[in-house]
Amino acid sequence: MKIYTCPMHPEIKENAPGKCPKCGMRLVLKEDVDSNSNYTPLLVIIGLILLTSILISYTSGFSLTKTIYNFMIGFFLIFSGFKLMDLKGFANGYSTYDLLAKKMYGYGYIYPFIELFFGLSMIVKFQMDLILGIEVIVMTFSGVGVAIKLLKGEKFQCACLGTFLKIPLTKITLIEDFGMAILALIILLIR
Repeated sequence: MKIYTCPMHPEIKENAPGKCPKCGMRLVLKEDVDSNSNYTPLLVIIGLILLTSILISYTSGFSLTKTIYNFMIGFFLIFSGFKLMDLKGFANGYSTYDLLAKKMYGYGYIYPFIELFFGLSMIVKFQMDLILGIEVIVMTFSGVGVAIKLLKGEKFQCACLGTFLKIPLTKITLIEDFGMAILALIILLIR
C-alpha cells in the first residue's frame, strides 16, 4: 500500500494523494520524501554557486570581496528561483517557521521577490549600502525563526529551496541565513 505524506508535516499520512490538512501542501509518496531528505541537492547547488563565483572573480582579477559578492548574487537569484517555482507551497512551508510569515501569511509570498530583488540589485549595484544593510536585517531575522524552531526541537522541512527539494530544517538552514547576513555585513564594512 502506498503512503502519502506532507513534506512539511511528515506526521500526516494518507493512503491516497491529496492536500495536507495543516498547510495545504500537496501530499507526496513517502518514499519520495525519504529519498529526497538529504543535503546532497543543497551542497551541489551551493558548490556550483561558489565555483561560479570564484571563476567570475578570477577572470577579472581575483579578490575575496568580489567572490563573496558574486556568491551572494548567485545565492539570492537561485534560491529565489526555487521558491518562485511553487510560490504557494513555499509560503505554506515558510509560515511554519519564519516569525513574520507566521503573523503575516502573505509575507511568504513576498519573500522570494525580496531575495530576487537583492540579487538583481547587487548585479546593477543599486543603493548598495542600503541593500546590504537590509540583507543583514532580513537574513538575521529569518535565522532567528529557524533558531527558535531548532531550540524547541521541532522537526520541519526547510523551505529555502522551495518545495521541490526536501531538506530538513537544521543547523544548515541556520548557517545559510546567518551566513548570508554575515557576508552582507562583511561587504558592507569593507566597501
